[in-house]
Amino acid sequence: MKYIYRLYQICIFLPLFLVATILTTVSTVLGSFLGNGHFWGYYPGRTWSKVTIRLLFLPVKVEGREHLAKGQSYVFVANHQGMFDIFLIYGYLNRNFKWMMKKALRKMPLIGVASQYAHHIFVDRSGPSAIKQTIDQAREILQEEMSLVVFPEGARTFTGHMGTFRRGAFMLADELQLPVCPLTINGSFNVMPRMKDGHWVVWHPLRLTIHQPIFPIGEGRENMDYLKDESYKAVMSGLVEEYQGYVENPDQ
Repeated sequence: MKYIYRLYQICIFLPLFLVATILTTVSTVLGSFLGNGHFWGYYPGRTWSKVTIRLLFLPVKVEGREHLAKGQSYVFVANHQGMFDIFLIYGYLNRNFKWMMKKALRKMPLIGVASQYAHHIFVDRSGPSAIKQTIDQAREILQEEMSLVVFPEGARTFTGHMGTFRRGAFMLADELQLPVCPLTINGSFNVMPRMKDGHWVVWHPLRLTIHQPIFPIGEGRENMDYLKDESYKAVMSGLVEEYQGYVENPDQ
């Protein structure tokens, strides 16, 4: 069965995925250029993600959507297990949002230009002014009643376990007094860990757990630490036993 699945990936999935990626890029760029960037920056990508997962026959289970209030902006924070985190969140969170992503992703063929036109946020850590510009852009997006999705580890795991959380997302939540909503991803590391980028996809169920949002308890350092610590505990609590516990990520 493993080799049949691999043959399917080469002969059927890969050509369809490339066509879907091109169509998504074109519709995102043209739609964002001519019309509503919030609409065209989200819905084509959402469809692309769902199509990708369904073409690979990967089962998806989502828990906790009832925790999200209609019309509320959130800073979503998730563990970063692998590249399929993108497809899972984009396709199944059912919330219009912008990504905060590494600056290097701007150079990716098709995806980089689509992300730029969709006004996703590229994180630039090259210096204080660049960092400030990134924060200002994220603040502007959140003030437009959009939500934001951040991987606060800043890098994908090498082991399936979580590393540490950086403070940037929690600084934004503190400044704008927004709730942080933790997300736990399970299965993405098993489907394609970062050590096997571009290799075979391995069939494995995916699960997205949406935890109770964590609301600010005040302002300043104490509130940021509270949001960060409580979010970390929540995300960790949703991981399967195999990946419980902190493991240092040398890429952080």
